[in-house]
Amino acid sequence: MTFILMLSIGIFSACEKEEGEGGTSTIMGRVYAKNYNSDYTIKLGEYYAQGIDVYIIYGNDSIPADDFETSLDGWYRFEYLNKGTYTIYVMSDDPDRQSPSGKIAVSQTVTIEDNHSTVIVDDLVIYE
Repeated sequence: MTFILMLSIGIFSACEKEEGEGGTSTIMGRVYAKNYNSDYTIKLGEYYAQGIDVYIIYGNDSIPADDFETSLDGWYRFEYLNKGTYTIYVMSDDPDRQSPSGKIAVSQTVTIEDNHSTVIVDDLVIYE
């Protein structure tokens, strides 16, 4: 009896898919840039940024699983995702100059709750 119970638990837990590729859902959004002079005292422009690398982290992992370069009008898209929680991030110049590297991550956590769904993320705002 214990063997059958353990086998049943193993079969059902193997059917649950974790965050990552292999699903039917999409996460998409845009990157919006605020362009300033070198000391961030004069705004030079604002626009949806092209050619910016956007990264995705699956679940509680700490390493990005994939990246996507924004299109001409700032859009990015991660497709074929399973239900679960994802972190989307992009690197930005640090306008407060607190980071030793001069860069900071701008991120949002997103949850896909249903198959065949599209989640649109609020704009990721970066400084250039």
